[in-house]
Amino acid sequence: MKFPATIRPRPTRGYTLIELLVVIAIIAILAALLLPALSTAKARAKATGCLSNMRQLALGWRMYADDYNGTLTPNLPQPSNTTSWVTWSRANPGTNQAAGIRQGRLFPYVLNPAVYECPADAFSTNGSPLLSYSMNSWMGSRTMNQNLPVTGGLTYRTFVREAEIANIGGASRFWVISDEDPSTLDDGWFQVLMDEGKAFTSFPGIRHQRGSGMNFADGHGQIFRLHDPGSIPGRQISPTNPDWLLFMQITTDR
Repeated sequence: MKFPATIRPRPTRGYTLIELLVVIAIIAILAALLLPALSTAKARAKATGCLSNMRQLALGWRMYADDYNGTLTPNLPQPSNTTSWVTWSRANPGTNQAAGIRQGRLFPYVLNPAVYECPADAFSTNGSPLLSYSMNSWMGSRTMNQNLPVTGGLTYRTFVREAEIANIGGASRFWVISDEDPSTLDDGWFQVLMDEGKAFTSFPGIRHQRGSGMNFADGHGQIFRLHDPGSIPGRQISPTNPDWLLFMQITTDR
């Protein structure tokens, strides 16, 4: 009687060091190709979220005017009470940003505090809503005409009623609420001195690839991008800076 011969398994061949290094190199190359795309997609998602917030704030701003016979939501510098769209001010340490949002005149129309914070704002802590946005200082009060200088003796328009914007066709031209850079955000009032020698006293937020979320009086939103390399918070901005010149054009008119 014959017994079958014992079948011995062939020894498995391991990977060589060179093969492992090639695989690791390929993975590293793929990661290098994919990570920028993922980062860009994440940044775009945050920009989209910011514009969504802007849309909700714009709707609330419009509803306020509807309820108050065309009068725009009040907007005052360094507010200390409930007479402004938000009431937080760095000069008033007794009010934090969350309370300043809830006590503002716009809050009954936009009841979610998270809407007042840009999704790309890295300064959020412990889930508490922070203020990322400010309102155009030429909207919601006559403060700019009354207390601050203008360029060359020229008078620029302030807007306290919807009709004042519509009368000059400014609904699609002039912005209402924008991101503001943390270095200048000290209340909800975005100061724009219409003086070429005093560029960006309040500085736009640059959270969205050197762009800031911004809504306009007709309700549309966009990302306002800074293209000049010299447009940097805290730096002296040239009077001929194209970002600044464009910003003045969409802020108010004579």
